[in-house]
Amino acid sequence: MPTNQTTASSLLADLAPDLRTALQRVRYDSDSLLEALGDEAHAALWRSEPVPVRRAARDAGELGTLIRLLLLGDAMPEREVAAALAPVDTDRAVAAGLLERDGGDIRPALDLRPLDLGDGTRWVLSDLDDSMRRRTLDTDHVLGVGQASLSLLRATPTRPVGTVLDLGTGCGVQAIHAKSYGQTVTGTDLNRRALWLAEATAALNGLDIELRQGSWYEPVAGRRFDQVVANPPFVVGPARVEHTYRDSGLAMDGASELVISGMPAMLNPGGTAALLASWVHVAGQDWRARVSSWLPDQGVDAWIVQRDIADPALYVGTWLRDAGLDPREPQAQERAERWLQAFTEAGVDGIGFGVVYLRDIDGPTEILAEDLTHHFEEPLGNEASRYFERSAWLRAVATDPDLVLATRFEVDPVSALERVYLPGMDGWEQQVARLHRGDGPLWQHEVDDTTAALLAGMRPDGLPLSELVELLAFSETGGAATPEFESAVLGVVVGLVRHGLIHPR
Repeated sequence: MPTNQTTASSLLADLAPDLRTALQRVRYDSDSLLEALGDEAHAALWRSEPVPVRRAARDAGELGTLIRLLLLGDAMPEREVAAALAPVDTDRAVAAGLLERDGGDIRPALDLRPLDLGDGTRWVLSDLDDSMRRRTLDTDHVLGVGQASLSLLRATPTRPVGTVLDLGTGCGVQAIHAKSYGQTVTGTDLNRRALWLAEATAALNGLDIELRQGSWYEPVAGRRFDQVVANPPFVVGPARVEHTYRDSGLAMDGASELVISGMPAMLNPGGTAALLASWVHVAGQDWRARVSSWLPDQGVDAWIVQRDIADPALYVGTWLRDAGLDPREPQAQERAERWLQAFTEAGVDGIGFGVVYLRDIDGPTEILAEDLTHHFEEPLGNEASRYFERSAWLRAVATDPDLVLATRFEVDPVSALERVYLPGMDGWEQQVARLHRGDGPLWQHEVDDTTAALLAGMRPDGLPLSELVELLAFSETGGAATPEFESAVLGVVVGLVRHGLIHPR
């Protein structure tokens, strides 16, 4: 990091307009990279295999020069770099901390890569990682667009809002994404180097983002926002800080607890939050109860989604490699021993990872914590917005079952009924019936024949639920629906509405 933070920040920000001109001129964007490299070399880039990429880039002109320089970290002749980055002056780029000299050649001092966030190409500046060259990461290392960042980008609701907070902004990737749906965006971080790079990233993309330094919620104390996004240092382990982008200094899942418990106080009325988090699985304790206990009793609608559960040994090995360490080296083995011992002492037998969605509401807190560990392609961001809409409708009718009974429902067009049969003594015997949602999180609900018959009546020209219930009761018992039968139907309907398998009309 340059010794004079203010000067370096100003130099890099001042360089941004010329650098943006160069990147646009050379077409240093996601689509052009794929076109220049081809499918095989492009795939090799994401596998951290430099040779196929280097071979493909040799014939790509000035774009190839930037690919080799900025994505592979190759030392390149200064005249080639100067031509590819024109009108950027090489001396200015070195002074600003973007490039560095290596004899007569030029190397990158920072990672600079294009990213399509769905609203056109953005460029993101971060520290060099070890994807193409082995290197040990410094304590204040600023991570680029990794898998966690991409997960949060896909998980973030993007309906237009007024104010957005990016808590723990890092290189600023969530903040620049937020400018596509938020009128004003504020990013915070404890790491001064992160704010330096976030400021440069914002300037490079011509975006106005407020940046504040400080720990957790301190930089925005007393303020509230329409939406908050957070990719905090959620790595679970002993209380220590080896890398600020992942380690909080809090033991086990203390960082996730701190962020989740403090988030409701940051939301405007009706405001929402989307954050990544991790939590420990302890023998004899339900993870749902653990995470739910971090939320207040009033004012929150929460959807907590567990996407993965990691074995402690696999978890430690993954994060050691993330820091550029080889688990076979003595130093890494010592860290792994301490880490796993801390898990043993805390009774940890697994580490859950997922997304937490919160919405400010007026009334008692409502929480749905569930596993979504199966594979699905569609991002959760838009689904979260729809989930809160469905939850609000259910909340509005919760105290008056007659409102639900008076409602007409329709099965979602992408919902499908599956029946599974296995051979038996008398031929095919049904084992299970499931209602599948064909989009979004691909939810499944096991249903019985009574529920299947109920759903068959939920058509665009169908009857109110009360009439369907009476018809169903008569077909099964020859009499009127009992309160118990009616209550059971209402319970099924609530679950199917919450997951978007049926909709009120």
